[in-house]
Amino acid sequence: MFTTPHDAQDGGIKSPGRVGLSGSAATSIWRLRPKNGPFVNSLIACAALLYFLGSGAAFGQAPTDRTNQTESSAAQEGAGSATAAGNSTAPAEPPKLDAALAEANSLLQKGLSSQAETATRQFLEGHADSADGHFLLGHILFEELHEKYLGEEQKEGEGFGYNHNVDGSLAATRDAKARESLAEFSAGAKYGVPGAFDLKIVALDYALLNDTANADKWLTLSLKLEPNDAQGWFYLGRMEYSQDKFSGAIEAFEQCLKLEPRNILAEASVGLSYEGLDQKDQAIQAYQNAIAWQTQSEVKSPKPYTYLARLYLERNQPELAVPYLLQAVADFPQVSLAHEELGKAYLALNQLPAAQLELEKSVSLTPNVASLHFTLGQVYRKLGAMDKAKVEFQKAEELNGAHSSDKPAN
Repeated sequence: MFTTPHDAQDGGIKSPGRVGLSGSAATSIWRLRPKNGPFVNSLIACAALLYFLGSGAAFGQAPTDRTNQTESSAAQEGAGSATAAGNSTAPAEPPKLDAALAEANSLLQKGLSSQAETATRQFLEGHADSADGHFLLGHILFEELHEKYLGEEQKEGEGFGYNHNVDGSLAATRDAKARESLAEFSAGAKYGVPGAFDLKIVALDYALLNDTANADKWLTLSLKLEPNDAQGWFYLGRMEYSQDKFSGAIEAFEQCLKLEPRNILAEASVGLSYEGLDQKDQAIQAYQNAIAWQTQSEVKSPKPYTYLARLYLERNQPELAVPYLLQAVADFPQVSLAHEELGKAYLALNQLPAAQLELEKSVSLTPNVASLHFTLGQVYRKLGAMDKAKVEFQKAEELNGAHSSDKPAN
């Protein structure tokens, strides 16, 4: 559990106008944060990959400039500390970073997370009261987990993030690293004030552990410190959505869209939230917006296509779903869900050979989903292939008995 010394005193994080976790002993701490570059991009992508987006591309557009956010958060922390000390003057310049810790940070920026962890732990052996050291180690542990996922993605291809739930040894690694990261942020908070980026990583650690209430809590505080963080608003929207707080989710996604117009995944998530409110026409419009924007974007996602198609299938309008799903399987041939939904659409249209082809492809990509085998069995039965149908129905029963993989979260 991540805590700060001030949690019990101030009653939580939702007090209006709050700019920091200030207290009587607070001092101005220079936060260690990555500058713009591959590390930032991978870190921003990581939470989405590990938790809800299922893709290395967390956003349809490039991530927000982290350098400006760093300066803003540092200024806010300094202001909060000065106020706590009864000093109304501007905060002093942040102290120069210890050379050893600066070197560890440099290693992290270069993608050498293992060496960065070793250097930081060595530093902390002699400086256990260094907030910066603990916060940096928390970031490093989070990044190491990201590297683990990237390795899996490189082995399995583009479908990894969309086709699989995390289980087994990978899930154990995820949980262990997230808890280690949280422990370091808690240790650092005993000696210094965490900034906006620190708190966002804390929130994402909780998200990885499926603790959405704490993820929501720390994201909210992170956004109080840095309200222009488009990614932070997106993640907050996902937390609200996962708790069935659909109106709050829409507000967060719309704030993200104000900061990053035409953000494809944010707009698609607006559609999901409208679906949660049973406002299907608004959901369709949001999905269509995301699809239209995607044609002009370098970063693409199958999600707007599959979300819209699924909604049309629910409305018994498979003929409207098919064109979107054809585009999805053309752009993302290794994503099981696109083939599955297209197979269902063909089945609804009684185009059985086409349904068979798509469902067989989906099963080949995600063989441990019971519902897929059952639907394919239905197609075989309609085609008169009773032996094949029997095999698929039996497989579905076996997987149900063994708690087959659920589909990835929205």
